Amino acid sequence: MGEAGAIKSFRDLIAWRLAYDLGLNLIPRLSSFPGDERFGLALQIRRSAVSVPSNIAEGFGRGSRSDYVRFLFIARGSLYELSTQMGFAFDLGYLPASCRAEMETRLDECERVLWGLIRSLQSKPAEGD
Repeated sequence: MGEAGAIKSFRDLIAWRLAYDLGLNLIPRLSSFPGDERFGLALQIRRSAVSVPSNIAEGFGRGSRSDYVRFLFIARGSLYELSTQMGFAFDLGYLPASCRAEMETRLDECERVLWGLIRSLQSKPAEGD
């Protein structure tokens, strides 16, 4: 996989840690959604928030760089879904405006680090994928 040095597990990846922390911070806030949204927008947000670190972990464990990168792109897509869903939640008043800047900063940092990981893997020479 080419992850030399300190990266021994997906848990060592900054991208995974940031995505996991975002979900841990966001999911408890979904309990404040109106009852009719518990199985709508709140459920979609929960699924997207769990999907991002899950796909980073799954890609890491796949054993080939091409699979790893493919799963990182899936994680990135889920992050964009999450960003859109959170936009709806904020604009509809389901999430407090007071945490919007923090959540957007977390999303942006996750995206930046995830994209950096993707680019670094794509730029390395193939090693017998």
